[in-house]
Amino acid sequence: MSSKEGHMKVLIVGAGVIGVTSAWYLQRAGHDVTVVDRQQGPALETSFANAGMVSWGYATPWAAPGVPLKALRWQFERDAPLVMHWRADPAQWRFVGAMLRNCAADRYAVNKARLLRLGRYSYTAIVELRESLGLRYDEGSGGTLELFRDASQLEGMDRELELLAQAGIPARLLSTDECLEVEPGLARVRERLAGALSFPGDEIGDCRKFTESLAAHCAAAGVTFRYGVDVAGLQAAGARVEGVETDQGTLTADAYVLAAGSYTPGLLAPLGIRLPVFPVKGYSLTAPIVDPEAAPVSTMIDEARKVAITRLGDRLRVAGIAELAGFDMSLSETRYGVIERVARDWFPDAADLSQAEYWCGLRPMTPDGPPVVGPTRYGNLFLNNGHGTLGWTLSCGSSRLLADLVSGRETEIDPEGLTLERYA
Repeated sequence: MSSKEGHMKVLIVGAGVIGVTSAWYLQRAGHDVTVVDRQQGPALETSFANAGMVSWGYATPWAAPGVPLKALRWQFERDAPLVMHWRADPAQWRFVGAMLRNCAADRYAVNKARLLRLGRYSYTAIVELRESLGLRYDEGSGGTLELFRDASQLEGMDRELELLAQAGIPARLLSTDECLEVEPGLARVRERLAGALSFPGDEIGDCRKFTESLAAHCAAAGVTFRYGVDVAGLQAAGARVEGVETDQGTLTADAYVLAAGSYTPGLLAPLGIRLPVFPVKGYSLTAPIVDPEAAPVSTMIDEARKVAITRLGDRLRVAGIAELAGFDMSLSETRYGVIERVARDWFPDAADLSQAEYWCGLRPMTPDGPPVVGPTRYGNLFLNNGHGTLGWTLSCGSSRLLADLVSGRETEIDPEGLTLERYA
């Protein structure tokens, strides 16, 4: 299954941003690629309306020092960024337990370094892809501002800046006045602002538009897309996968890639593979901008609420909340109340929220933060999964790495800590 054996038929399950970028790099590596998805087109689930951030600088594990105490406090706060439903679900409690173990300072430093390594690589990849294909997706390069509501949130920033510097990520702390120079729209609410952490290298863009555009380029290059196909399971014998069972028959290939987000662990379990990925529901609203001068130039992140506010052309995208509710896809008015209040707190006159479109999606999250990219114990089965809130940010780097691993080529970055092997 290496490049020495040449051309392979590769079947990818999932047509979100991870599946489509996987298809692009695998076909560029010389393989015959087919993508299957149960939806009627690309990017119709988790990639549909995410925060719009290509935030390689802000790539941070949710499992961080101080989070356990915050999580307890959040259970009693109306505007909490993390919401846990107390369910009798062993998978949820395994995920929570593993996440808490990764909140130690030493684990956080390791996991953040892994994310920054992949994030930097992914940023380079998306820039190359955009320039070579002329992709347009409401992209922008105005950077990210992590906004702090009070001075206490600035504590510990020296260590954070040190980790970023070690990874070569440009970042600096800004005073309130400096924030207003970068984002004049904040002038109306300057009393709420204690300062910010600036990531000037970060970008923005509409993930769905990007994925649809890249899927069209994939199809033109020979990738086959089969939509409306429900995948039921995998057929395996010995140390190899022999086919994918679907409602349209069994599909076969030489190699298989699972990029099915939160649904991937369920496909792996019958094969005896435990992938520690759990669905964490996020919410977003998208509203038309009515006062461009009062709207953000790029992306803001309310650090206290963990809500992102992004300008996508003439639209405002507001996204956030981490809700542990299994595979429940119901829309919660309470959660939307949180992100609406954050939007009004920072940019009260920018958009017409009465015309907002609401959405929720399941982010496939690992307990430590980095995704799982690469081989399994089945010689022809590969994963590109578990990107959590950073799927859009890490998509091109993860998929370029995956294509090298599937093809048996030397990788351009060290895959250490990014594969399933770290959970062995």
